[in-house]
Amino acid sequence: MRPGLFKLAAKPRGFCCTVKVCGRIEEGTINPTDEQAQACLRVCQMLSNFYKDIQLFRFNPRSREVYIFAGEELQIRVFPSGDWSFIDETEL
Repeated sequence: MRPGLFKLAAKPRGFCCTVKVCGRIEEGTINPTDEQAQACLRVCQMLSNFYKDIQLFRFNPRSREVYIFAGEELQIRVFPSGDWSFIDETEL
């Protein structure tokens, strides 16, 4: 199977069904700090509580920052320290 493709297989066993999903989406390894990973989880939970769709979640290996785009206009940056902030359009 080529990288980036998913394989979905179901094998019935009695009244149950097991599903196996195989695939590789990224070539590189994502290594956020523990603080950053926990902050991302808190931010994503907060967005979910307000019914905001997370459109994009990206780890930048150069800056070591996580970028989250949610809803139609929310942009959030999560730093390796675990601090996060909304990105103001004037910063862009």
